[in-house]
Amino acid sequence: MADPIVTRFAPSPTGHLHVGGARTALFNWALAQAGGRYLLRIEDTDQARSSEAAAAGLLEDLAWLGIGWAEGPVWGGHGGDPRRIGPFFQAQRLDAYAAAARGLIERDLAFPAFESPEELDALRREAQALKQRFHYRQSPDFDRAAALRRMESEPHVVRFRMPETPVRVVDAVLGEVEFGEEHLDDFVILKRDGFPTYHFSVVVDDEAMGVTHVLRGQEHLNNTPRHVALQRALGYRIPVYAHLPILFNPDGSKMSKRDKDKAARAAVKHRLADEPAARAEIEAVVPSERLAPWLADKRSQLESGALIDLAALLALELPPIEVEDFRRAGFLPEVVCNYLALLGWSPGQKDDEGRDLERFDLDFLARSFSLDRVGRGNAKFDVEKLLAFNQDTIAELDDEAFFACFSEWCARYDEDLLSRDEGWRRRFAAIVRTRCRTLADAAARGGPGGFALIADEEVAYDAKAVAKHLGRGDPSGISLLAEVRAPLAALADFRAEAIEEAVRAASESHSVGLGRIAQPLRVAVTGGAASPPLGDTLEILGRESVLARIDRCLAECGSGTP
Repeated sequence: MADPIVTRFAPSPTGHLHVGGARTALFNWALAQAGGRYLLRIEDTDQARSSEAAAAGLLEDLAWLGIGWAEGPVWGGHGGDPRRIGPFFQAQRLDAYAAAARGLIERDLAFPAFESPEELDALRREAQALKQRFHYRQSPDFDRAAALRRMESEPHVVRFRMPETPVRVVDAVLGEVEFGEEHLDDFVILKRDGFPTYHFSVVVDDEAMGVTHVLRGQEHLNNTPRHVALQRALGYRIPVYAHLPILFNPDGSKMSKRDKDKAARAAVKHRLADEPAARAEIEAVVPSERLAPWLADKRSQLESGALIDLAALLALELPPIEVEDFRRAGFLPEVVCNYLALLGWSPGQKDDEGRDLERFDLDFLARSFSLDRVGRGNAKFDVEKLLAFNQDTIAELDDEAFFACFSEWCARYDEDLLSRDEGWRRRFAAIVRTRCRTLADAAARGGPGGFALIADEEVAYDAKAVAKHLGRGDPSGISLLAEVRAPLAALADFRAEAIEEAVRAASESHSVGLGRIAQPLRVAVTGGAASPPLGDTLEILGRESVLARIDRCLAECGSGTP
């Protein structure tokens, strides 16, 4: 009987989780569901870029998506006892890396190297001048005994002695791949500070934790010969490698966290060119000493919070790249997982109407996932398709389920809306549910329920709607609006049914169609000709607000123009 599959997801805690990383985690989780184990490990050996806050953000992102882990850091009901194969933070595993490195040095498979960063830069420039690729190889006159003595007292790194023969890797997605001389430099496995490099720590940890399958993005393919060479030198098992398609934007560019900085940088430059005086308010968000280098360097990235504040200031919609971006934008986690699963993998099944199956849940993915249906080609991330998935899923929810999702979103992103009376919020959620694509749409001032979220004096009248519904007809829409005000004001119960009955009675008494009164009312209270059902629209506003908006409309649009 084959050993159970053990997979892992091992992100670096340098910010919220990229959706490409989320897709990798999802596939690793899915592959391990048939009696295997899925574990989570935090690769925090880059001390300059790692932080506890970022690690917590990663864990929260994964938990929100529903990609839980039984083995890994204890967080929010996930994770478990680290004593068997943990700890799960690499910064807590330094003794294991040091021991493995010592073993390689003792067998002359690794060696200390003493070049300073400046000396290495000089070697790179020399290779560049000769139009050659820089490869570090141990010097032919290397004195091993002397180097071992020096390492006791001098700063050094430890380098792995890479074999000089090609390294072949069998990949479960890409097939057999051979790596030649360009991948065979003697690379660093322990840095000067004693921390391991990514290449070394990942190999040592995968062996210690029993990982049998490594699923990761194709951008890691060129790392694999180093890892395989290390595994052979250390006497480790070589896991099954499967390199997943890279996620691309619809325009063919790689989907990168820098996309958000690119959009924000362009918006800031445009704003400053048009309005130099805006620099002061921009620098209130991003201080001048940070703003200038960020604007000058397209590789530079702002902190997530600064980008969000900057986008709000500039009324800019940043492209969603990280899981948190999609959560903030109001996507449902099950929809995000469903769509991510289709980026590089196909169920190979048909739905009830004979089309390729696209809509499914995590249970289906866990039952159906296999590596033989992972494609080789890059996957394009189509936000419009994701929006369509999300809209369909929201429409399928009942009012109670939607209210729960919406309340959770408001608690995180819109405390002002959350502070409103619960009964009002329930009615509001029910009337916008089938009219929004995302939870954020439901809360947007420009969304389907925006008319109920603005002050009475903020209603902006659409000129075409005013001309069509208020300025025309005999009697005119504006005169019918004036006539219906009194019956609405007199209602004892300002509820949707009573409101609709009052409007119906008014239309009959004036011998006009229902729409001749309903549409002027709709324009008066929302500014436009489209809204949820009229009774619901007026009930959610309340009597006082409805009458105030009618009065304002009569005063400002009495001529049939706003």
